[in-house]
Amino acid sequence: MLSRLSELIWADWIWFPEGHGWADLKDHDGKVFPNPKDLWATIPIALCFLVIRQIFERTVAIPLASLLGVSDKQRVGASPNPVLESYFCSTSKHPKQSSIESLSKQTGCSVRQVQRWFRRRRNQDRPSKLKKFREASWRFTFYLLAFFAGLAVLIDKPWFYDVKLIWENFPKMPLLPSQYWYYMIELGFYISLLVSVASDVKRKDFKEQIIHHVATIALISFSWLVNYIRAGTLIMLVHDAADYLMESAKMFNYAGWRRTCNFIFTMFAAVFIVTRLIILPFWIIHTTFVYPLTLYSPFFGFYFFNGLMCVLQVLHIFWAVLILRMVVKFLPGNDIVEDERSDKEETESDDEDGNCEHREKSRNGHVQNGHTVLNNNHNVPRARR
Repeated sequence: MLSRLSELIWADWIWFPEGHGWADLKDHDGKVFPNPKDLWATIPIALCFLVIRQIFERTVAIPLASLLGVSDKQRVGASPNPVLESYFCSTSKHPKQSSIESLSKQTGCSVRQVQRWFRRRRNQDRPSKLKKFREASWRFTFYLLAFFAGLAVLIDKPWFYDVKLIWENFPKMPLLPSQYWYYMIELGFYISLLVSVASDVKRKDFKEQIIHHVATIALISFSWLVNYIRAGTLIMLVHDAADYLMESAKMFNYAGWRRTCNFIFTMFAAVFIVTRLIILPFWIIHTTFVYPLTLYSPFFGFYFFNGLMCVLQVLHIFWAVLILRMVVKFLPGNDIVEDERSDKEETESDDEDGNCEHREKSRNGHVQNGHTVLNNNHNVPRARR
């Protein structure tokens, strides 16, 4: 039963144009073709990336952050309060006004003090500027190296200049060693990003990032299986062309280098729009979606591949809107670029900070659990990770 189901799922007519099939991808006469088993190599590569990243952040990113003057503002921590902490963890980090008033009565604190406590507690959970810098410097390093590696792989290939040649003699196109390593390293890196996404800084487009990583992994894996290698390498190069600029802009933003950040971000916005909104849809996607119909009858694999491409293109449009919003914000006032996806730290109010624990003492006769209940202006900020 399982054997018949497998044969049906991997039938030639599903994944290849008429007259072609998996037999075309068998090694012969010294020619090597993509093999599904090769994809297992990306697992140890992804694990290596996770280890290398930890070493890189400690030995390179942290000293670089110090050199560029990256520093965190001292945060005033929220003082221990079991009632508010329980509500924060189990109910909501952003309580409504009615809930704040109810909590005020339960703790004996003013509404202003409860609001301040939640603000400080939310700030405690926000990642430090140093953590953001470390992540950005790691991605910058990979994307920069990957972009130039991709150029080295493609610069002497005829389909780099005439994209229609990606279909020449399809699917009987032999695999080159440079294409093999380019694919394995790129796929291993995106798998490592998907694994580490839970511990990385969560931004407002967290769900979109997950969708992007999954779609990218599926796209690279599928293009490997059915030998869309030429199209796949072009797509990866187009993506890497702008990413390292964005990460470097973030690094200088965290360091407070305003003009450098704005200049690099302007370059990034231009490259992003040219590569993701012009070259990708009007050259590459056109060549994978429209041109093949002049050569072959449509088949499921054709629709599957281009469906993933459309998912990526929708995400590119979504991010282009965020990028343009940032450009509009910083150009007129020459301000520092703020990542629209970031969860910005809330600032302290100038209002007087009353001593809520005194109210708890007078109401309960003692300090709960041996600790002051709310006010603790001298708390040391949470240690950097």
